[in-house]
Amino acid sequence: MDFVTIDFETATPQRDSPCEIGLTLVRGRQIMETRSWLIKPLYYPNFNSFNMAVHGIQPADVKNQPDFRELWPVLHPYLEGQFLIAHNASFDMSVLRKTLATYNIPLPNARFACSLKFSKNIWKGMHKYDLKTLCSMHRINFLHHRAASDADACARLSIKALELTGTASEAEFATKMGCSISRI
Repeated sequence: MDFVTIDFETATPQRDSPCEIGLTLVRGRQIMETRSWLIKPLYYPNFNSFNMAVHGIQPADVKNQPDFRELWPVLHPYLEGQFLIAHNASFDMSVLRKTLATYNIPLPNARFACSLKFSKNIWKGMHKYDLKTLCSMHRINFLHHRAASDADACARLSIKALELTGTASEAEFATKMGCSISRI
């Protein structure tokens, strides 16, 4: 099954303040590529101290990086027509939607699902379903709250879930994974 995992880090609580994006391409349950890009956010140089404490990205790190509009021609081919998976997709999809709206860029034609939601259906009875807890349980090593590492970890977790449930296509995803597929 083919999909792309996506993860954003933001500079502020505003959803249109991405300062990093990570993408992992999975083809036939094999990780083909993981990439990340630092992004100069709309609110530069204003970063929230809580956000910086979470991901460690500072204004100086993005000073000479492209803004989202400049980066979009590179990102668009990774997203257009794809099935996306994010851990806590409500956050990542809201960052994507809000940022695209801010820059007046049309939404890509893509579908998405949430690995947080399907993890709750597959590994029942856990008291926490955050990415760190799930990855620890499955011995997936990663650097939490950096976009490339989080996207890669989400891909590895998703592959394990697909294998465990025997899910081979989007057509059987909702039934076997217990999680609907939505459109952006």
